[in-house]
Amino acid sequence: MRSVSAEQIGHAREMITESVINLERRDDGVAIITLTNGKVNPLSTAVLEGLHAIADELAADLPGAVIVTGGERIFAAGADISEFGGPEEGAMITRKFHDALGALAALPRMVIAEVAGYALGGGCELAMACDYRIASTKAVFGQPEILLGIIPGGGGTQRLPRIVGASRAKEISLSGRQVAAEEALRIGLADEVVEHEALRERSLELASSLAKGALVAQGLTKEAIDRGLSLTLDDGLAVEREAFTEVFRSEDSQIGVKSFLEHGPGKADFVGR
Repeated sequence: MRSVSAEQIGHAREMITESVINLERRDDGVAIITLTNGKVNPLSTAVLEGLHAIADELAADLPGAVIVTGGERIFAAGADISEFGGPEEGAMITRKFHDALGALAALPRMVIAEVAGYALGGGCELAMACDYRIASTKAVFGQPEILLGIIPGGGGTQRLPRIVGASRAKEISLSGRQVAAEEALRIGLADEVVEHEALRERSLELASSLAKGALVAQGLTKEAIDRGLSLTLDDGLAVEREAFTEVFRSEDSQIGVKSFLEHGPGKADFVGR
């Protein structure tokens, strides 16, 4: 993860207003990132810069878990098409997407996408950059860029096949069709589907539960899984050995082992260190 000073983070955060994106830190250790960029929540360059700054802020002062959400009807509609132009603008936009979503994905905490409505194009790519996607029954996913004569540029060509498989990713991306919640659940694009009214309750239930857990071990587990996906099995096992060794430096590992020996599994009160 790139090094960012507190001064840089503070300056970037000063440029973010609640008109495009908002960060809430709850007492239970959960951080909620909410896209608030108008009715359709386009992922403009200002939103992407704000998301990147928030990810940097969270990396500097880690919460217990993160929820990313948008509007009730539209989670995020995708890139701001009014900013499109030629190759130079395209290069700038795809870089901002990759940098912002990469910073979010790199957080050593569970990042949960809470998808209430449409998550199309960049919105789908944002959801896929999260570790876990909880969708309402009204949620719709898709990569419709092909209908504009372009391709996904926020990670869709890489994250979608890793989630649903290459053949299904090609069919979805080359047709530009929309994927409703139940199909998304069936193919793995969504991890849970709940009634619309229960969405926030369920995402907070999961996030707050994780925030009380062994946070160092969670971060190392996430890193080992993510790094291993691009490695051979032998190299991935080497990453696991490294992480397994490192986790025993944590205070939580001592608490967890002692609690298990004295009280059995699931009784430890972790401190997040």
